[in-house]
Amino acid sequence: MAVNPETPKGRAPSIRDVARLAEVSHQTVSRVLNDHPSIRPETKERVLQAMETLQYRPNRAARALVTSRSHTIGVLASTGTAYGPATSIAAIEDAAREHGYYVNTANLADASPAGIADALEHLMLQAIEGLVVIAPQVRVFEVLAASPIGVPFVSLQSTGRSDHLALSVDQVTGARRATQHLVSLGHREIVHIAGPQDWIEAEARMRGFLDAIDDADLSLHPPILGDWSADFGYFAGRELARHLDFTAVFAANDQMAIGLMHAFRDAGLDVPGDLSVVGFDDIPVARHVWPPLTTVYQDFREIGRRAVALLLNQVHGREVLEVEEIVPRLVIRGSSAEASARRPRYASVTDSA
Repeated sequence: MAVNPETPKGRAPSIRDVARLAEVSHQTVSRVLNDHPSIRPETKERVLQAMETLQYRPNRAARALVTSRSHTIGVLASTGTAYGPATSIAAIEDAAREHGYYVNTANLADASPAGIADALEHLMLQAIEGLVVIAPQVRVFEVLAASPIGVPFVSLQSTGRSDHLALSVDQVTGARRATQHLVSLGHREIVHIAGPQDWIEAEARMRGFLDAIDDADLSLHPPILGDWSADFGYFAGRELARHLDFTAVFAANDQMAIGLMHAFRDAGLDVPGDLSVVGFDDIPVARHVWPPLTTVYQDFREIGRRAVALLLNQVHGREVLEVEEIVPRLVIRGSSAEASARRPRYASVTDSA
């Protein structure tokens, strides 16, 4: 790029540099930045051309001081690296950018009340205009309820609270459908590997499982509390394989389901010949494991887009959009099949060898 003699050297270009090159006042440049209606089209074009020549980028902090608007959305996330939250955050960033907003994300490395409060304070210091909460632990909402946030916020989990809008997937229905699928295949002894306690999604998925078991009038195996990881799924699978008093497992997420299938394979068990497995989330790798995983699909990108639309409507004082709960759908693949005619084996694999 050719260097313009007006281009400042050794520092970023300022609004006064733009004004000098466009031969207007710096107040005129400011009006162009704020899309003031009194600016003539030819003047606006000249200012924009000068900005492009100098590669000038407005200082958001400075503009916020003048306009009292930061054009920034905050995202409070406790699991930003997991597939679902990471996909929703990417969709939030895309949708916010389309509306001229930036996104500042605070990931909760420390999920203690003090850690949650610190992350929230970090976002407030950025003068955010609204907040999206992707932190599905009950304690997060307890801290939020006790904090003077002062800006609208939307959560991606249905909490039953009335102090904010909640946009969520109907986790209960999704889990119920996953369990009903196994029941429809003739399974009568079904185990549930749940997510961790205090997680709203884990509790909802467990409730859907329990409802389906109750509806089918089946005996209940006590749910196993997991931690969402494939490592835990593998550990649980190794333990479950020692006492085969079941024919199917519904895992609360795909990572645990994949670890579970790995453990069953290592124990010499066939999925779905001996045991059926169903997960939840439909992460990209679910269709590529062997056998491909039957799971429950939820559209994380759509959730992110809807969250931004709901939030900005509140920020701008518009009519609140109707919040429709998103119903997930069952995706049937190769990891689930009809129950074997044999009864569950109550002896361990080791003992029966």
